Amino acid sequence: MEANDTEAFQQALEQDGFTVQEGELAYFDLLRLLEEGVLPSAYGNNPTTKYVIYFVPPAPGYEVEEQMSEIASTLGVSGNTTPFWNLRPDEAVVFVGRTPPECRYFSYDNMLMRRTIGNERRWIFSNLVDTINNLVIKTEGTPDGASGDPFNQTTIIIITADRGIDQRIRDAAESAGYSNNTINTQVLPSVMLNMGLDNDSVTFASFIRPALFNDTQAGDDYINNTPATIFRITPNNTTELDPYDYPELRIRGTGQTEFELMDDLEELRVAILEKYNKSNATELPTSQGGPIGSDAIQRGINAVGPTNDECYLWTANQTIFSPTPPFFDTSEYYPFLRDPAITLGNDTDEFIIVYGVNHVAAGKATYSNFAIYGADVFNGVIAITNEDFNGSAEEYLPDNPNAKYLYVYKLSRNCSEDDQYCYEVPYGQGVHGIELDQPLFIGWRAYLENATKTGPAYSEIVYDRAIKFDPKS
Repeated sequence: MEANDTEAFQQALEQDGFTVQEGELAYFDLLRLLEEGVLPSAYGNNPTTKYVIYFVPPAPGYEVEEQMSEIASTLGVSGNTTPFWNLRPDEAVVFVGRTPPECRYFSYDNMLMRRTIGNERRWIFSNLVDTINNLVIKTEGTPDGASGDPFNQTTIIIITADRGIDQRIRDAAESAGYSNNTINTQVLPSVMLNMGLDNDSVTFASFIRPALFNDTQAGDDYINNTPATIFRITPNNTTELDPYDYPELRIRGTGQTEFELMDDLEELRVAILEKYNKSNATELPTSQGGPIGSDAIQRGINAVGPTNDECYLWTANQTIFSPTPPFFDTSEYYPFLRDPAITLGNDTDEFIIVYGVNHVAAGKATYSNFAIYGADVFNGVIAITNEDFNGSAEEYLPDNPNAKYLYVYKLSRNCSEDDQYCYEVPYGQGVHGIELDQPLFIGWRAYLENATKTGPAYSEIVYDRAIKFDPKS
């Protein structure tokens, strides 16, 4: 993308009767915002992935909320932009620029952050529709979403609720030299949204989620200086609305499951318990880690940022979700993550074993990870990805050929030098660690099944597991 192409695009939009305001992109560093006291939670940050968020200018004549300005300034972004924004039904937000460099996965996802239900303003944090991910995106390298090279390619992504506005933006882009087969639309289904600019209107946020860059430096460069522009596009004159219907979703599930590995997983479980039989073992429950987006939106509950491209699991006895005010207090609204109340001390004989099916090796995901979180502020401090799993189960199942489809990892405060598959959980580092007495939980992610170009079906994967070991009295 050349700068003059973007300028030509902006000029074409202005000539067609739009006001065009430029926003910014930045790494949405949730741990930093928590550490600085700007937010009360890290909202289940993914330690594997640094998410980039759109900072969007307010509508003409409007100002940014004080708290949103504080978020922006803390992250080094202009105070006249906001990470959470509302939109008239005839407006659009547009990304024009380059996709991430080569990585295992990326997506562009639009979220419903807040909405008013009755007289209460609730924090929803839920996806609306499917992502635009590396398997479906339209770019110069993947025209009209054809297979090809989607990485470091020019693309345009239009977020709007209106067909007419979408078409006018496409026409302006083509007149500026962009090909229509590189333009994507993320539909805002206004039928389920109270769009507008007043205090009761819904609030959105848009994220780019790149994971596991082939070249770490190139990835860091993209995160810190994203080669793209964000526009807020507002028609100068009232237009007749032609709202989009709710878009058709990609279907999860292939009918192929991981359940043929259940016997092998049980054999692995027994081997783990036998290896550490001198310790007390507490097998932690695993459940689905949050509602799907449409469920959360309909019930008016907090979904903790799901996406249709993944499955979430966590160590919890249940998944009961309560309505939440702005910037929810996780300790109040997610008490079940403390049941059983698990902490991790610094005794050599106190540790957690995380194990399960390697969903990537089994063909159900493009990448997966697990992370350890503080249960009070949802701060994820470390994540182990499937790239670290290879060979980890063979020690326990040396004669089982299916061990290559399984993994075992140890979380401890004190890893021995000969324990290759062990990670030392930090403490005494504020929100970048988990204190010895801080309640914690394990969370898992499995992203993007190639066959369906969306997340794997919960009904087709074997749930990951964890066991807490403590010294016997």
